Amino acid sequence: MGDDTTDLEPILPPPDRSTTDLGVAGREARNTWWMECYQVVVRVGWIFKTETIIMPAVLDALVDSGFLRGLLPVLNRGGQSIPPLLFSGTLSRQPLKKWVLVRTSLAMAGCFAVLAAAWAVLRPSRPDLLAVVFLLIYAAFSSVNGLNQLVAASLQGKLISPGHRGRAMVVSVTVGSALAILAAVLLLGPWLAEPDGFPKIFAATAVFFAAAAFAPAMLDEPEDHAGPPAAGAGSHWLARSLATMGQGAAAWRTTIARDPALVRLSLVAACFSAVLMLFPHYQAFARDRLGSHAGSLLGWVVTQNAATGLASLVAGPVSDRRGTRIVLVWLVALSALTPLVVTALSALPHAIAVRWFWTVYLPLGLNPISLKLFTNYALELAPGPADHPRYVSIVGAALAAPFVLSPLVGMAVDLIGFRPVFVAGAAAIAGGAVIAAGLPEPRHG
Repeated sequence: MGDDTTDLEPILPPPDRSTTDLGVAGREARNTWWMECYQVVVRVGWIFKTETIIMPAVLDALVDSGFLRGLLPVLNRGGQSIPPLLFSGTLSRQPLKKWVLVRTSLAMAGCFAVLAAAWAVLRPSRPDLLAVVFLLIYAAFSSVNGLNQLVAASLQGKLISPGHRGRAMVVSVTVGSALAILAAVLLLGPWLAEPDGFPKIFAATAVFFAAAAFAPAMLDEPEDHAGPPAAGAGSHWLARSLATMGQGAAAWRTTIARDPALVRLSLVAACFSAVLMLFPHYQAFARDRLGSHAGSLLGWVVTQNAATGLASLVAGPVSDRRGTRIVLVWLVALSALTPLVVTALSALPHAIAVRWFWTVYLPLGLNPISLKLFTNYALELAPGPADHPRYVSIVGAALAAPFVLSPLVGMAVDLIGFRPVFVAGAAAIAGGAVIAAGLPEPRHG
């Protein structure tokens, strides 16, 4: 026997790759489960504040104005784009993102709790002041919601692989839609029938958003290495904020310059924003031109959520198997049907049009899935997890940019009528579908 000490070292078995893979799969399964739970509870809460139906009806109960109604999409998309753009760099440097999701969920709940209290106090005596308060709270909520969606998208990109995101969407949307419809029938319908049931609706929204905050805390999120500190770290908060914004602007320009697919996706998102600018005017059209009543709101909410759940059963599996791109193209194209359906109904006798107005909310049910797929596609385009917040926020900004025109859209509705505005919106959405046809498939790259 020689003196070579290597002869005396034990021979270790190779690592058990199956065990390692099982651990990774188990972590992803757990995280997928809790992300689905989170999205389900949020979706139930969301039906009490459906953007296409309930929020415009709330404002119209205070003041019936196409201009003010046109402000809702501006506040909505502005809040969901500008704060995420400013915060995306900070989020990229966060080692754990789940606690940010908890905080933003609680902040969303807080906005509606304040609105419920303000409505109960101001509605009897100062509806004009309440309209201003409502718009301010709506703007604050939209900003917090924008941050919330950015964090949720970043967590999904970090914790769920691309081939499993469609399934996660199917589960969260179908289960969430079914429970949301049940909640609408049991609670929302009776409250809408009450003379002043909006405080109960706002309070229920707050309760569900607060309950959803529990799920992110259960995520098994691996800690990221903290990124480099922002320029100006340690200085005054204003200097730090300006330095962060400067860094963010430079990073956005670099990202856009190097990725033409992201530019094309942003153009598609900008065209698709016509869907979001038009939706506050549908219920106003049905009320003002067709004579619909408040009891119709529940049927429309249920129809839209049912359509969303059913469409996800197709969109989710297809996006997992064939890629997100092809599903996104079709959803954008089909979304152009909504304003055309409204225009077609306007040519019918009012009694018939009112009876069939629920069909408007079938293609409108594609909107939540389309927005989700814009996010999923942006995640797939991003070179790595560190780029996820930036890519998602850039697409969100593209969705929001055209919303500076939304008050003008509302004024056009008041001045020239619904039909020309709806037809122009359909043309813009269809143009987005044509541009989307040229997007690449990231999974083939």
